[in-house]
Formats: sequence, structure tokens, C-alpha cells
Amino acid sequence: MNWSWKLGRLAGIDVYMHWTFLLLLGFVGLTDLQESGSVVAAVKGVGLVVAVFVCVVLHEYGHALTARYYGIPTRDITLLPIGGVARLERMPDDPRQELWVALAGPAVNVVIAGLLAAILIPLGVAFLEPTGRLQAPFLQSLMFINIGLIFFNMLPAFPMDGGRVLRALLAHWLDYGRATDIAARVGQGMAVLFAIGGIFGNPMLFLIAVFVFFGAAAEARNVRSRLMMAGVPVRDAMNPRPLTIPPDATLLQVADHLITGPQRDFPVVVEDRLLGMLRRDELMQALNQGRAGTYVGENLTGNGEAADEAEMLNRVLERMGQRGVTSMPVTQEGRFVGLLTPESVGQFFSIRAANRAG
Repeated sequence: MNWSWKLGRLAGIDVYMHWTFLLLLGFVGLTDLQESGSVVAAVKGVGLVVAVFVCVVLHEYGHALTARYYGIPTRDITLLPIGGVARLERMPDDPRQELWVALAGPAVNVVIAGLLAAILIPLGVAFLEPTGRLQAPFLQSLMFINIGLIFFNMLPAFPMDGGRVLRALLAHWLDYGRATDIAARVGQGMAVLFAIGGIFGNPMLFLIAVFVFFGAAAEARNVRSRLMMAGVPVRDAMNPRPLTIPPDATLLQVADHLITGPQRDFPVVVEDRLLGMLRRDELMQALNQGRAGTYVGENLTGNGEAADEAEMLNRVLERMGQRGVTSMPVTQEGRFVGLLTPESVGQFFSIRAANRAG
């Protein structure tokens, strides 16, 4: 089920809003209405929240466009009640690049706050007063919120921006895994402080604390996995003898293999030449459409993508995640030589761990 609605597409990046964001708008509107008794005040409160989240989207675009400069695409940006999330295809491996990507978001808030200050100062609005000569509390509030976002995001609460800055700086002197572990522990410590603040103050801090605590742990695990896979070629972790099928097999025959064996996706091969992949989801869709008696070759939409056996395992798994596939055919100089699957990867590392223990 899709819990987010697409708001639009800018600079080649889709922007979504999670449905829970509407709960935040409703909560703000009702709270302001109860406190002031004024519909106008409630509308202004909701308008301020919307304006803040426009700034949040721009903040995320700061990350996304800087990452694009380093050749890293962004899948999408999603608005949540606790902020925005830009889903980069991957984080930069170079600590200097990660530093600039992390700093780019808060830098956008610096620019926004500076522009608002440039508007307010000539108007004679006193920064420490709730209103100024021209009564501009909305812009004042938006300016101070952006200043608050700068400082909050720069807290060393990994995986927030400040935590990523900390990791990038530590990685200049320590190895990447050690730097990540330290940043994750600092981030989880900050999460505990957020949780305490959430219990005795703003409940939103408690939600942020949960995100930071588990996000830090998850990213630390991912980095350890990536480092463990670094330097391992695909040939070492692939299944060199998967079940392959000819293009003149029927879909019903392949369905029998799917039922009786553990393999989910099937390379279509003729004399070591890879023609494509017939994946489980595609097979089930074709069967549901009454095409059980048709040939496999009739149901291939293209040659598909393959990995070279000399490619590094971590890069190929990363690519599989981006494509949303659970297996990847492997070739050597154009010849089909194996299939990379989560099972084959797990078996490889299990054997390696057993050998080291022995």
C-alpha cells in the first residue's frame, strides 16, 4: 500500500507527502483555533507550517543536488511530520563528498534565513520583538525557525546532518567503519536526550529520538556489511550452477520448477548465451493472464542486465537494490557463468566465517 501522495517533480526528483503530514496540519490548526478562538489565527498557523516545510523541501534539495554533482542520483524526497527525507541511491564513499552533501542542506536554511533577514531589516522589524513597525511576525517566525533548523540539524545525531558531518570528519583520521561506529554511538546518545526532552517537553522530539536511535544502528550495520563485502568479486559469491531454462520451454514447465525448487528467478540461456531473465513476478503475472502454454522466449521483454564476474560484490548488490531485483545473472566475456542471489551471498559468507573460525 502506498502511504504517500506525489506532490510534483522538480529537477528530475519526485516529491511525496506522507499521509501523516496531514495529521500535523490538522493538529496545528485545531490547537491554534482552541487557543485563539480565531479561524484566521488557525489558518496562519497552518500556513506557517506549510511555509516551514517548503523550506524543508529546499533543504532536502540541497542534499540531493549536491549528491547529483558527485554522480549520485536521488530516488525521491518525502515529507514526514518530523521533517523531510531525501533517498539518495547511496552515500558518497569519499568523506569529503559526504561532508559537502551533509552541509548542503543546512546551507540552504542559512540562505533562506539570510534572505528573510535582508527583507526584515530594511522594514525596521526588530528581531527580538514579536512585531515590528510593519507587523511582520510571519516572516520573523519563518526566519527564526530556519535558524533553529540550522542548529538542530547540525547536532551530532547520526544519521542526521550533523552526525554525517561528524562521521565525515572522523573518517579523515580513522577508517570508515570505526568512524561510523563512533558517530552511531554519539547519535544514539543524542537520541536518548531527545527522548527525555520528548517525555517532559515536546512529544515530537520523542519521534525524532526513535528515528535517530534505530537509524544510527541500521546505518552502522549497513556500513559493516558493505565493508565486509568490499574487495569480494561476484564470482566468489554467485551460484555457479543455477537452474537455467531454454527459450522453447513453456511457462507451465517453469512453474513446476518454481514449485519444486528453491529458485525464484530463471536465467534464459542458449549455449552459454544469456537471452534474459524470467523472474517470479513476471511468471506469476503471465500465468494469471492465462499464458501458461506460451513459450518462455515469447515472454521476454529484453536481454536484461547482467553483472561481470569480476565486478565487486558490494557494487552489484547496490545495483540490485536500486533495480528492485533479488537476483542478477553473471557473465564472463559475454558467457553466462552463474546467478547472484541473497542465498548464494549468505552461503559464501557462512562458509568464509566457518573457515576463519576453524
